[in-house]
Amino acid sequence: MKKLCVQLEKILATLCGILMLLMVLDVTWQVLSRYVLTNPSSFTEELARFLLIWIGLLGAAYSYRRRAHLGLDILVDKLDNRKRILADRFANFIVLLFAALVMIFGGSRIVWLTLTLEQVSPALQVQMGYVYSVIPLSGLFFCIFAVERIINDEAAPADHAETQ
Repeated sequence: MKKLCVQLEKILATLCGILMLLMVLDVTWQVLSRYVLTNPSSFTEELARFLLIWIGLLGAAYSYRRRAHLGLDILVDKLDNRKRILADRFANFIVLLFAALVMIFGGSRIVWLTLTLEQVSPALQVQMGYVYSVIPLSGLFFCIFAVERIINDEAAPADHAETQ
């Protein structure tokens, strides 16, 4: 399980990096076409928005795997190690439940519905189901990483700054 999660983490990091590069190029082209060529490109704002959605959701899964996400740990840090493990497992179970029900199940329904209704974006004419497909995809990553954490016996370190 750990090897799979390490590989998925690398894939997510690479994919987020590529998407970020594409977004930088897209926004750069938007600025150049608008202010230098005085003929703004019609698709760049929409593409940047879609790329940001993908980067945000895939980056959230990546951050969850690396324990780099936001968390309120004022109370958890005061617990002994055994109770910290239980609190960590409970939180990871909630993440698993949310990712499975809302992101995978609900996200898949949104993707199916928008593909069935053939909803397309105004500028790019891309079916919105493809844009929304990142919801169940990132939910799958969250589920895999949550299961890895639940079966792992270690709790999150008391000092989260150590985790980078």
